[in-house]
Amino acid sequence: MQDKVLIVTGAFGALGRVVAETAQARGARVAGVDHALSQSPAKPESIAIGGVDLSDPAQAKTAIDAAAKHFGRLDALINIAGGFAFETVGDGDIATWQRMHALNVLTALNTSRAALPHLLSSKAGRIINIGAIGALQAGSGMGPYAASKAGVHRLTEALAHEWKGKITVNAVLPSIIDTKANRADMPKADFSKWVTPQELAEVILFLASEAASGITGALIPVGGRV
Repeated sequence: MQDKVLIVTGAFGALGRVVAETAQARGARVAGVDHALSQSPAKPESIAIGGVDLSDPAQAKTAIDAAAKHFGRLDALINIAGGFAFETVGDGDIATWQRMHALNVLTALNTSRAALPHLLSSKAGRIINIGAIGALQAGSGMGPYAASKAGVHRLTEALAHEWKGKITVNAVLPSIIDTKANRADMPKADFSKWVTPQELAEVILFLASEAASGITGALIPVGGRV
């Protein structure tokens, strides 16, 4: 990761923060982009860009361009921004499906499109998306979320084919992530079976590294079904 320039979306959340901090600890320069606001001043090795609605193409492009301008280039885009909703198909609201599509598919689509010109200038351009094991086979109440994450999987595959030989595009598919929020929502679960943010960060940063140059179009489950 030494001297690599990464953009991490959803960087202020539980997973994004760990990915960004781990990358910086290994010598990367990191731009964190998030919907939440940020008070952190820009530094040579990092910049935090808050208050961004990545489901809006114009806002996504402005944020990506600002990050690339700050560092002078871009080597990898890590799309962690997203959301979750549990709602059955029959009793749910169509607005939930629209919100999941916007938070999970459009955010990754808009940032990827905005980052492409910058990544093509890199000798090792990378896009890493966050899918979901739960999108491989949706259970009750998982319809809106699983459908949107399945869209992320197909987006990953399409981008990988379109830019093969120029940019690698892969997706990590976590099981339940061990976060404070998930523990609060599922207090009776066996947390030892969940994947940790640090475990996910290791896989994500491997895919962003030189060592993963031969991997593209892969959907990589991490953590197994629980």
